[in-house]
Amino acid sequence: MNDTYAAFHEFFEIINADSAELREEVYRLRYRVYCVENNFLDLKNYTDGMEKDEYDLHSAHILLKHRSSGRFIGTVRLILQDPLNPDKAFPLEKYMQIDPSLLDASRLPRQHVAEISRFAILHEFSRRRLEQHNVEDNLIYKKGARSNRRRFPNIGLALVVGIVKICVEHDINHWIAVMDPALNRLLSLFGSHLNPVGPFVNYHGLRLPYHVKLIDVLSRMYHQHHDVWELVTDYGEACPYSMSYIQPEEAQVFDNMALLNN
Repeated sequence: MNDTYAAFHEFFEIINADSAELREEVYRLRYRVYCVENNFLDLKNYTDGMEKDEYDLHSAHILLKHRSSGRFIGTVRLILQDPLNPDKAFPLEKYMQIDPSLLDASRLPRQHVAEISRFAILHEFSRRRLEQHNVEDNLIYKKGARSNRRRFPNIGLALVVGIVKICVEHDINHWIAVMDPALNRLLSLFGSHLNPVGPFVNYHGLRLPYHVKLIDVLSRMYHQHHDVWELVTDYGEACPYSMSYIQPEEAQVFDNMALLNN
């Protein structure tokens, strides 16, 4: 078992927000991150202290739970095809300009597409705050005799685990997103970044439209960030579809490793 995998399961738990009560936890956490901490959205529009919109009814939501405190510290949703209106535009289609030479959105298999949205982590648990204030919290550090060693690379990766889990459950193989490039750079640390497919648009700040095939993400992880691949796929047990990105000789090595781990 690699240390990234072990640290994730020690520190975090992914919760499917599949009940009205859990979705309210999602909306309250989003309100705090987007309205209170970052002022992306106007507080006055959310008088009940919950940030929600028209896409939530056909989205899959997760909560990230910090095990030692029992707190929900992060959330993300995947906007899915609306079963009541299959041709309903995703936010990317509605608000962004797409370069047709980079992505023909009309040709995407909509039932297998999800838009990553509302990627949110409480400020006090963010990597930047931990490092700015030199917090020696056992959330991501293992104390040693001479120094602290980071055990889990970034809390954002924990949400990526949840995203892949949703993709397995809903047969998703295309990601789209409207994002600040800074978030995409964060995702690139784990091989899970998306490709820009159009120009900047002012949408809650300057944002770019993105797209990627999930198989390309998993291939990058497998070859460049193998410990992360082992985490997000549970050592290959939770892949959305065939691991065709693995070369035959690599597959044999992987099979041998699986036998040794059992």
